[in-house]
Parts: sequence; C-alpha cells; structure tokens
Amino acid sequence: MAQRTLPVIQALRDTAHRLSSQAPYQWGHMGSCNCGHLAQTITRLTKAEIHARAMERYGDWERQLTDYCPTSGLPIDATIDEMLALGFTRQDLTHLERLSDPTIRAAIPFERRDALRHNQRDDVVLYMRTWADLLEGELLAGIQLSALLPQPTPQLVMAL
Repeated sequence: MAQRTLPVIQALRDTAHRLSSQAPYQWGHMGSCNCGHLAQTITRLTKAEIHARAMERYGDWERQLTDYCPTSGLPIDATIDEMLALGFTRQDLTHLERLSDPTIRAAIPFERRDALRHNQRDDVVLYMRTWADLLEGELLAGIQLSALLPQPTPQLVMAL
C-alpha cells in the first residue's frame, strides 16, 4: 500500500474533496477518471494535459501502468513518475482505477462495500477517504509520544 506520509494522505483527501465538490468526472477520460483526478492533484496538470499525455501511448490507466518505463521519455510516464515519487505504487494506482484494493474495501461499511462501483463519483470519494483514513491511522499508530518528550537533564553535584 502507499507510503504512510502526510503528502500521500493529503493528496487523497484533496482529490476526494475536489471530486465531492462536483469537479468534472468521467471514468472513460484519462484526465477525469479516478487516477486522472489523483494525477491532477499531484502534478497540477489539467485534465486535458493528462489526457493528451496518455493518448501518446495505447491503453487505459491499467495498461499505462503495466507499460510504464521511467526512461521512455513519454509524458505519461513522467506523470506516473511524479505519482510514484510522492509515495504511491503502480499497484495502488491500478487498484484505484477499479476501487479494488481488498484492504481498503474491507474498511468500507458492508452496506456500501458490495455496491461499490469503480465509475461512480461518490464511490470513488468514499474509497479515497477510506484509504486516507487507513493510512492516517497507521501513521499515527507508529508515532511514539515518549520519544517527543524532553529528557531529564543531568544534575550537577558540587563537592564541598
């Protein structure tokens, strides 16, 4: 699963917020689908720019991720590079496009889980928020507050 870092969590939350605020969503468009929206957040590219980059090579996001090569020189691979550099994996992004990660799906309430559809805006928002919550919980669980507390300073003893 993606790295448990604040930038990854924030990217998921920002993307979910933008989607829930009625940003244009179209699952069949490389810049307006699930991965396309996350790519917009991370790269600051427009949906049109992401779509144009993706159209230089054949295939949907799953195919693009399978064919990804960091030295290809293709613009879509540079987009994927930025997503991976932030802390996502190719498998994360493949799962995002289909809302298929078993760990994330298991954390979604049962009544919504079975009806989850990969091409429905509200389901994508729920998936991303759940993913961000899981990563945040794991991040917080790994923080030990005792390590942040000041340590007692040694007392000097003067001999008389």
